[in-house]
Amino acid sequence: MIAVRDREGSSTRLARLFSWAGALLFFSSLAYFLFAYVVTFGVIAREGRALPAALWNIGAFSVFALHHSLFARPPVRRWVARSFPVELERPFYVWVASVLFIAVCAFWRPVPGLAWQVEGVGRWALRLAQAAGVVLTLRSAAILDIRELAGLKPAATDAGEFRTTGPYGWVRHPIYAGWFLLVFAVETMTLTRLTFAAVSCAYLLIAMPLEERSLRAASPAYGRYMAQVRWRLVPRIY
Repeated sequence: MIAVRDREGSSTRLARLFSWAGALLFFSSLAYFLFAYVVTFGVIAREGRALPAALWNIGAFSVFALHHSLFARPPVRRWVARSFPVELERPFYVWVASVLFIAVCAFWRPVPGLAWQVEGVGRWALRLAQAAGVVLTLRSAAILDIRELAGLKPAATDAGEFRTTGPYGWVRHPIYAGWFLLVFAVETMTLTRLTFAAVSCAYLLIAMPLEERSLRAASPAYGRYMAQVRWRLVPRIY
């Protein structure tokens, strides 16, 4: 009996360590993205061929996006549920997603050229819009529970978890809305940045209806939430 308890305690400690390591990796991936987008992607590339670099970047991001799409499919979710203890399902997803996101940012190729460079009042307007995107993203993540996003607790399945407080009473995907502001509201839009912004936001636009279909199939409560909050990203527009 003591040996069994020891093994169970050891397994619990390993699971907790795996979860916390995944959470650290999750936050590290976000920090690395911010560094890359602000510093590395902000350098105006003067040499190289734009089309091959853009195609490489699209392919790299597609691998990351494919992971999200596959892990949202019921057969893959059932496989994960069979292969991992309940407490490790979410951390496993976070580990894979974080590693892939770091790889995408690390291997993103510079695309030569500049889309726009805004000066004067326009620069401050873009900075305010980007700051609003950061605040919107953080506020929305806090409402969802940052521990769940980081893999420190299982994803909620309770129908009562669909909240209409704060930004979730305005649009159904406020984190994605914040992302649009974050990546597009920049004063110096290099083509390296623009490629990342366009590809990542195109993926979100494709993923949102699929994500909502899965949520609606999993819980009738989400259908009621969609009826209550009509807009996905921008009130009265989309």
